[in-house]
Amino acid sequence: MPPAAPPQPAQRPITAIVVDDSAIVRKHLADLLTAGGIEVIATASDPLFAWPKMAARWPDVVVLDVEMPRMDGISFLRQIMAERPTPVVMCSTLTEKGATTTMQALAEGAVGFVTKPKLGLRDFLGDSSNGLVAAVRTAAASHARATRPRPGPAASAPVAPALRTMPALPSAPAAAAMAVTTDRLIAIGASTGGVQAIEAVLTALPRTAPGIIIVQHMPERFTGALAQRLNELCAMEVKEAADGDRVIDGRVLIAPGGRHMQLVRSGAQYQVSVRDGPLVNRHKPSVDVLFKSVAQCAGANALGVLLTGMGDDGARGLREMREAGARTAAQDEASCVVFGMSREAIRLGAADTVLPLPQVSGWLMQQTRQALPHIG
Repeated sequence: MPPAAPPQPAQRPITAIVVDDSAIVRKHLADLLTAGGIEVIATASDPLFAWPKMAARWPDVVVLDVEMPRMDGISFLRQIMAERPTPVVMCSTLTEKGATTTMQALAEGAVGFVTKPKLGLRDFLGDSSNGLVAAVRTAAASHARATRPRPGPAASAPVAPALRTMPALPSAPAAAAMAVTTDRLIAIGASTGGVQAIEAVLTALPRTAPGIIIVQHMPERFTGALAQRLNELCAMEVKEAADGDRVIDGRVLIAPGGRHMQLVRSGAQYQVSVRDGPLVNRHKPSVDVLFKSVAQCAGANALGVLLTGMGDDGARGLREMREAGARTAAQDEASCVVFGMSREAIRLGAADTVLPLPQVSGWLMQQTRQALPHIG
């Protein structure tokens, strides 16, 4: 009789700290995480109380509020990313201003967020399906990275001296890709970590770059704030896509949260169709929905890039783009916050090339110049 296999060591639980100025919120969030199998090693009412607790035992994930006394959550997030980059999940109230703040947090390095409603807060705090546990687990699997220094309000006080299968969608008015057109376009897909990655790519592109269409996994209202922020930072015009918008040089269209975006063609011109539909790969908008339409409508006239993100949305669509003649790329593991979507694309042979994030914009313009020598 063969000897019994040695017992496998128990997997270490994910550890987290909850930083929120409300004692009730801290208790309920900690209880939710604990019930979800996550070890809450500390809670704190503001960043100044949180920092020494974190220094004593550093958590895998920080759950962080925004509006707190003595130091706001964005300033503390910057501090964490400067001193010791750690996955951070923002848990804040959704308002018009809050949506913009959440975009800022994601750009500063937060890897996820959970909306804490003003109305129905008690129900939210007692609901195990409110997304917090899933967000923390996703964050724990990510790779937080130091961000580029950004101008911002100074902290009110220093923290430390040193411190799968695609469901059918209603068919969009599409046509087979023309072999050659004067229009070119770039299609980009991203999820977790994508706000930073997209910003890094777009801010390095000139205003003469080809039209860009983007799906970033994000709920309603947040994509508008993302587009507004990027429009202020980029040479290109950036806007949340509306049905019928043209894809033209110098413009970036971001799929609105809660809607799928597809590429359609009118003659030799490209437009987007924005409409409702079922979840695809658990997402709406879905990268696969966009990429598959690009393969059909643009073919070799397109460039496709799949960036950081959990899951596999976009991998099959990128393969269809490559099979239709498009040049395609995937972000490499070392520079991904979560090496999921691009890993699956690489596994499927969907990417012509695999690139670190800082090289993506240069690759796009190199490919564009080859096709359109007058650009650049």
